[in-house]
Amino acid sequence: MSTRKAIQTKNAPAAIGPYSQGLQVGNTLYISGQLGIDPATGEIVDGRIGAETSQALENVKAILCEAGFSLADVVQAQVFLADIKDFAEMNEVYGSFFAEPYPARAAFEVAQLPKNGKVEIMITAAK
Repeated sequence: MSTRKAIQTKNAPAAIGPYSQGLQVGNTLYISGQLGIDPATGEIVDGRIGAETSQALENVKAILCEAGFSLADVVQAQVFLADIKDFAEMNEVYGSFFAEPYPARAAFEVAQLPKNGKVEIMITAAK
């Protein structure tokens, strides 16, 4: 049976509920949904969807790094958008963080995100 290890870093926002920033099980890392929250202030970054997407992915990178993973290890992403009309701008920023072969991904609109965020990104990585 694989051991479960909680991943926690101060370089990403603290969990705002009863969950881990990341959970490593064997060679797989599951990262909880990351909003565009600046870990220094605890607030959503100012700006458009692109700024929030960039910050959410920087938070993902920090958690990956803490666990000894990188963006190249990401195999799946789920992107939750407060407004699907923001897809193109989110997609442009998202694409700048990854290289081929790109992770599998789903993106969809949800009714509302915590802290009134515009985007939340949940990641699975494997080595």
